[in-house]
Amino acid sequence: MRDLALIDILSSTGMRVGELVRLDISDINFQDRECIVTGKGNKQRPVYFDARAKLHLQAYLESRTDTNQALFVSLDKNAHRMNIGGIETRLRVIGNKAGISKVYPHKFRRSFATLAIDKGMPIEQVQKLLGHSRIDTTMHYALVNQSNVKLSHRKYLE
Repeated sequence: MRDLALIDILSSTGMRVGELVRLDISDINFQDRECIVTGKGNKQRPVYFDARAKLHLQAYLESRTDTNQALFVSLDKNAHRMNIGGIETRLRVIGNKAGISKVYPHKFRRSFATLAIDKGMPIEQVQKLLGHSRIDTTMHYALVNQSNVKLSHRKYLE
């Protein structure tokens, strides 16, 4: 349950893994499906998660018996807050079991940005969600799908 919630929150928010490991349970607003993350330069911003992530997060939290305030904890009896290395290792193991090589947290962030842009979200809004101060940084994240370029050309220029 933890791993499913972890993957869902990464893929639906685009947050950095460093932001994820600092989250506490109390930072999650299930009603509005959002949380405030603290990013680079100690800047805070809201990120939003989808209904699927909400369901999996709630199920994971209901299954926990520890009293740790951290959102994601180790599965051993001590239930320590997961760190960046622990999340990277867990994702790599899950990826290997699924036959997918090179699974790492930042891949979810890049995929989030690419999907948002492919679905038509303005780049300025993607920039806000990712917490970038410069739009050119966001542009590096967005892998432009050539078929979308063709469709946009037909939509806007023909």
